[in-house]
Amino acid sequence: MIPILLAAAFGLLISIFGTPMFTKYLVRQHYGQFIREDGPTSHQVKRGTPTMGGVVIMAGATGGFLLSMLLSALLFGTQAMPSVSVCLLLFLMLGMAGVGFIDDYKKIAKKQSEGLTPKGKIFLQGLIGVIFGVLALWFPNQYGWTPASTHVSFTRDTAFDLAFFGPVIGVILFVLWANLIATATTNAVNLTDGLDGLASGVAIMVFSGYMLMTMWQNKHLCLPGATDGVCYEVRDSLQLSMMAAALVGSLIGFLWWNTSPASIFMGDTGSLGLGGALAAFAILTRTELLLIIIAGLFVMISASVILQVGYFKISGGKRIFRMAPLQHHFELLGWPEVKVVVRFWIIAGLFVLAALGLFYGDWLISEGGML
Repeated sequence: MIPILLAAAFGLLISIFGTPMFTKYLVRQHYGQFIREDGPTSHQVKRGTPTMGGVVIMAGATGGFLLSMLLSALLFGTQAMPSVSVCLLLFLMLGMAGVGFIDDYKKIAKKQSEGLTPKGKIFLQGLIGVIFGVLALWFPNQYGWTPASTHVSFTRDTAFDLAFFGPVIGVILFVLWANLIATATTNAVNLTDGLDGLASGVAIMVFSGYMLMTMWQNKHLCLPGATDGVCYEVRDSLQLSMMAAALVGSLIGFLWWNTSPASIFMGDTGSLGLGGALAAFAILTRTELLLIIIAGLFVMISASVILQVGYFKISGGKRIFRMAPLQHHFELLGWPEVKVVVRFWIIAGLFVLAALGLFYGDWLISEGGML
């Protein structure tokens, strides 16, 4: 428990003190956000606000985890090196953040709201996703567990195994599945990052949920001689808890400065990096389909864009919402930005609670307990 608390504390300290220093640097370099002309008119006042704050989020989360590992090793003699699972998570998170950083930098350099081309962004995200997917099926531990599994999972691995179609086809299908999850999560967080503090606050709740789930998995691992009737074959769950805690701490520190009126935006560096981390947690904790519920607010906002675009095309120019993503629809209805953000936080929290309830409920039912 102490390493988890240390990771959160270090992540918070790095972020809350690092963000204003990074903001001052961005202001000196004139690295400000360019606002879409077709967005809500109230957002034009945000033009010039420093962006790329995701750099600090990524630094806080990574630094918080590594410092906790080092201090825990010195104080308690625990493992001093990151596990394979966390290395894979960091690869997907920082790789996607790198794509976002290139996108943000291009926007700043061109002084416009468009960065990487869609094809360029998809190619880079796909390349990172393929490498992650392939490596996640390697590196078995002493129990034969690899970081990921070809089984499709909900609260744990289900009986449906992609390897049913053959070992090679199973690997290919898993890599495609992992890429689909990563693409969905990065785009979802990116679409949600439209109001001050919205994506940051929602991500805090979602990663808090994963922190609790990995702590529970670590307590009920399928180790030799385990007496629990229900257990989890999850690699490196304690370190995944520490990584989730470091993300939560880093995001809280960033939210201190990102809340309305924001003094800095996370940019694509932050939103794509957080989306990558979200995908990695879903895959590595064997809770892939549960992701739809625990990240329900992100799903809602993505669905609003899909519905809006689809209906616009088939109806010849009609719209379901006044504007998509969904948060802008409520802005145009007259809701103040802060009211939209807080109410969406409430919805996100309810989704996380529902996911935790399903996760724990599955364990109770499997144990033969009463709900």
